Amino acid sequence: MGEDAESPKINHTFLRDYVTEADVISTVEFNQTGDLLATGDKGGRVVIFQRETESKGESEEVVDCGDSGEYNVYSTFQSHEPDFDYLKSLEIEEKINKIKWLSKQNAAHFLLSTNDKTIKLWKVSERDKRPEGYNLKDEEGHLKDISTITSLQVPVLRPTDLMVDVRPRRVFSNGHTYHVNSISVNSDGETYLSADDLRINMWHLGITDRSFNIVDIKPANMEDLTEVITAAEFHPQHCHLFVYSSSKGTLRLCDMRSSALCDKHTKLFEEPEDPGSRSFFSEIISSVSDVKFSHSGRYLLTRDYLTAKVWDLNMDKGPVETYQVHEYLRSKLCSLYENDCIFDKFECVWNSSDSVIMTGAYNSFFQMFDRETGRGVTLEAWRESSKPRAVLRTRRVYTGGKRRRGDVGVDSLDFSKKILHMAWHPSENIIAIAATNNLYIFQDRVNMETQ
Repeated sequence: MGEDAESPKINHTFLRDYVTEADVISTVEFNQTGDLLATGDKGGRVVIFQRETESKGESEEVVDCGDSGEYNVYSTFQSHEPDFDYLKSLEIEEKINKIKWLSKQNAAHFLLSTNDKTIKLWKVSERDKRPEGYNLKDEEGHLKDISTITSLQVPVLRPTDLMVDVRPRRVFSNGHTYHVNSISVNSDGETYLSADDLRINMWHLGITDRSFNIVDIKPANMEDLTEVITAAEFHPQHCHLFVYSSSKGTLRLCDMRSSALCDKHTKLFEEPEDPGSRSFFSEIISSVSDVKFSHSGRYLLTRDYLTAKVWDLNMDKGPVETYQVHEYLRSKLCSLYENDCIFDKFECVWNSSDSVIMTGAYNSFFQMFDRETGRGVTLEAWRESSKPRAVLRTRRVYTGGKRRRGDVGVDSLDFSKKILHMAWHPSENIIAIAATNNLYIFQDRVNMETQ
């Protein structure tokens, strides 16, 4: 992502004229190869897109990626339904909080999806043949009268139209008292962790009736509660390491080799607070909403309300890089608190080489930061510029000084249009952006301009 790079190109979008709460996208995730892209929404649905190797023409359900193929709708299924907790008299939403792909072991694909309480393992497979010639069943599947069978035949497989079969293989329930906010698949390919506000559990993918509690920060008296867990993730290479973030802005790296219960962390990452700048909103805006290991496993990327930070695992005294995402909102914190926007949880992601980070903002803006130069670019995902192959222009929020053409004033920002969820292709410069109920796919490099 250098200065002579091309501007980003939008390839295709999924746009809907009428926004219903159930259609709002709540998570986006590429699989390990980038050939599949899954989205989950507040209606409990999962939509999987598959990248084609050759262009097959465009339609409303195609995301075109130029010469490198296009993304087509591969499968859609209902992952979770509304439920009710009768012991607590609470409704359990069907909203998909997270989706994680498992490493591919055979022809089928597997993914984990979770709402607030229940985690499910799904098998996604293809069928292009169907059996014919049953001895005890007719072509419609009804049992035959045995007295009419005079000879036996060997069933055969006949070619048929390709069908995508999605089936639940495991249901992991009753593991969490509080709302699940994270799931992360371990590098050993056999276990995964799930985190709620106060506990982190580790599951074996083959065992559904029990899990192992590895972190428990619930105090004996809930009145003494001072922080909650906001996100958790396994190390990409070392299966014994994981990190979790808290609402106090701290990160805790834990090593499962030292203790079965990791209440005592191996390392604590925390940025010293300036007493002079402390305010009523300090703790709220310092809460970490997302944490991601770099692909190399050396760094951590976190996002709080106003900034994105990069931490070195070997330096726990503070972040090695800090990027201002929307510092211009610091003067608006009072109104953002009143409309609850201050509690929005923005995600952050790395590119494949860990050289660029990306995160979301308001007004359909999202930002990328080049780690080498420290420069960032603000882009906008909106339907008026969503024609295939259109080149996106950079945007800037006007905070003072000379105003440029196209600048957006702070008071003109639309806080209902927020980019919370995104994903970066594991090996290419292709990104997926969720903007309310719309999905955008961008590709190519961007010109990093000083804001």
